[in-house]
Amino acid sequence: MHPFTDRVIKVISQIPAGKVMSYGQIAALAGSPRGARQVVRILHSSSRKHQLPWHRVVNARGEIAVQDEELRFKQRLFLEEEGIYVHSDDSVDLSIYRYAPESLDF
Repeated sequence: MHPFTDRVIKVISQIPAGKVMSYGQIAALAGSPRGARQVVRILHSSSRKHQLPWHRVVNARGEIAVQDEELRFKQRLFLEEEGIYVHSDDSVDLSIYRYAPESLDF
C-alpha cells in the first residue's frame, strides 16, 4: 500500500462520532495538502475493506458531496444519528462539527 493511502486510512479511521473532516483537511494531515481528490478515490475504494466511517467526510464547504441519491440520504442519516445537525441543503456547520487535530500519530 502506498504510504499516503495508509495515512489517509488512518486519519479517516480516527474521526470520532459526531465530528466530520473535509477531503482536503484529511489530505493535508496525511501529508499532501493538494491531495483531496486522492482522498475521494481512497475513500471510495477502501471504505468497506477498512470499515472506515466514510459518512464523516464532507467537502470543504461542509456539504455532503456524494452524488448518488441513496448514498447521500444514507450519509445524512448516519450523521444525524451521531447528533450532527444537517441543514436542508445537506451541509453541516464546520465551525461546530469539524474535527481538527493538529497532528495524528502514524
